[in-house]
Amino acid sequence: MKSNALKQVIARLEERLVRSPSPAYRIPGLWIDPFGPVAAQSIIPEQFFRDRIRDILASPRRKRVADGDLPGDWGKNAIAYNLLVRYGAAFDHDGDGTVSPEPLAAGWRETGTFLKATAMLPFIRSLGCNVIHLLPITSIGQDGNKGDMGSAFAIRDPYALDEHLAEPAMGLGAETEFAAFVEAAHHLGIRIVVEFVFRTAAKDAAWAKEHPEWFYWIRADVPDRKPGEKSEDTYGAPIFTAEELRFIYDAVGNGRFHELLPPHQIYTDMFTVPPKPETLRMENGAWRGTAPDPRNGQPVAVRIPGAFCDWGPDSEQPPWTDVTYLRLYDHPDFNYIAYNTVRMYSSQLARPEHVVHPLWEKITEVIPHYQTHFKVDGVMIDMGHALPADLKRGLVARARQMDPDFALWAEEFNLTPHAREEGYNVCVGPFMQTVRNPENFRGWLRWIHGAGLPVPFMAMAENHNTPRAVHWPGGAAYALYAQAMGAFLPGVPYLHNGIELAEPVPVNTGFDFTNEEVAKLPPSVLPLFSAAAMDWTRGQTLVADLRRVHALRAKHQELFSDASPGTIIPLETANRAITGYIRQKPGAKKAFAILGNSDMHNAQPLTLPHPSAKKDLITGQPLPAVLQPAQVVLYAM
Repeated sequence: MKSNALKQVIARLEERLVRSPSPAYRIPGLWIDPFGPVAAQSIIPEQFFRDRIRDILASPRRKRVADGDLPGDWGKNAIAYNLLVRYGAAFDHDGDGTVSPEPLAAGWRETGTFLKATAMLPFIRSLGCNVIHLLPITSIGQDGNKGDMGSAFAIRDPYALDEHLAEPAMGLGAETEFAAFVEAAHHLGIRIVVEFVFRTAAKDAAWAKEHPEWFYWIRADVPDRKPGEKSEDTYGAPIFTAEELRFIYDAVGNGRFHELLPPHQIYTDMFTVPPKPETLRMENGAWRGTAPDPRNGQPVAVRIPGAFCDWGPDSEQPPWTDVTYLRLYDHPDFNYIAYNTVRMYSSQLARPEHVVHPLWEKITEVIPHYQTHFKVDGVMIDMGHALPADLKRGLVARARQMDPDFALWAEEFNLTPHAREEGYNVCVGPFMQTVRNPENFRGWLRWIHGAGLPVPFMAMAENHNTPRAVHWPGGAAYALYAQAMGAFLPGVPYLHNGIELAEPVPVNTGFDFTNEEVAKLPPSVLPLFSAAAMDWTRGQTLVADLRRVHALRAKHQELFSDASPGTIIPLETANRAITGYIRQKPGAKKAFAILGNSDMHNAQPLTLPHPSAKKDLITGQPLPAVLQPAQVVLYAM
């Protein structure tokens, strides 16, 4: 780790203050005082950032969240804040009504940076959060990118940080500013989890120049398929007949991976062997090379193709124009991108002798690089389900070799013992969708009552791929309902940045959106692809409510984080609109009941299962006789 990165930042800020301070600009009131007014205030950047870092270092050093059971299992006691730095730490500093992707005249960015994220740490800590999960912070590709900045998931080089996350005015670079951010977070007792995608890369990935064999290549004369087209003459997800799809789903469902159907020859003939490195050149921001045409052996211009949804083979998800799949196996009969080469691997392909070992080794060393240089505490593995099991085991082993308490979080929705066996400490899980349906939620509570949970899940109402929680019936009341109903289960209370502000604009339209909603939300307005900022000055927020919920979770952490069978007792109420559960260790006297009104439109009478209860611990007020729409109460039994 860059030693004393915070001191380097302070020194540069003081140097600028003495030499030539920048003009004042506006920042949200919550960045200045987490408990103060939300209105924007004018500050001198150098002075504000210097004083904020000094205040952080002057505060008593806090211990990071811990757990002594298994390696990396401190996640069971985590309260997480999910941050897309470029968006979550952005603000319209000059007040012109827009957030520019380019720096202001004085060299300060309006889009989010590590320095501004450092200034936000006291606010994040005030929410009760002790972990920050960062969406990808690495360099971003340009080939096929969307919006005016490109997706953070289009990773050009996982070993290099996105320079847009550094302040040009500082001249220190992204590495120093990120090291300072981690150093400050650790001082405040906040752990840092960084997200990586090891299955895909930007189409103009830096690795392609020296290692074209790590990528798939197609003839440059093949056009990309346009949305709505069904032509097999164009490049896109391979097209299968209805009968072929039935066979594929049956084969995968029954584990017959030696019988998986390949795409049609018209599709496979688009793909070539990788070109020789000496033929590669960059044309208009895209790699081009020369390789033999599979149809006649003649030299032909080739390019790196885009990716598409890895499963199912008939997915209607739009193509991923800014990323491609890495070529993890080398076999002449499987030299194409399809479900059976990038997710549901054909048995004939996924064999040790076909592994592209140098690529696997390069991927395996990414996590240790961030452990060594920045002392991050964990990683979130995006698309981990599409990584070969042997590669995942290697990733886990290498990371734990560096730090036995290093945490591995995963985009895994099934909370099964298999996730624990793969080394994961926290998984996404099904809560976000389940909590929206009261009967499904009751059924899930009954299941975990009997089975327990092998790994904690993310107790969240939204994430960067879904509609904002305020989009659903109930609006901000629903957002708080979902967060509160999950906060006392053995998961990780998880705030997607902006939910505390009741932010309505989604980051991306990954799933749970209608076609009409997707059409109204192009990349030009989505924060995952373009410069944008949340409304930090909104008057009505969930900040105070979430602080109270998280304080209760932390106060009774040992009970609420316990995932053992029998510690979650579903409450069956006569009024089906009222749903809830009890948290109690078998044989213990201490117990709590959590009840919520799942009706987002109507108040519902509350007939307490425990009539002697008097006080709602969330608000500190007497328990009401009627629960307002989406209201949640917690009381001691």
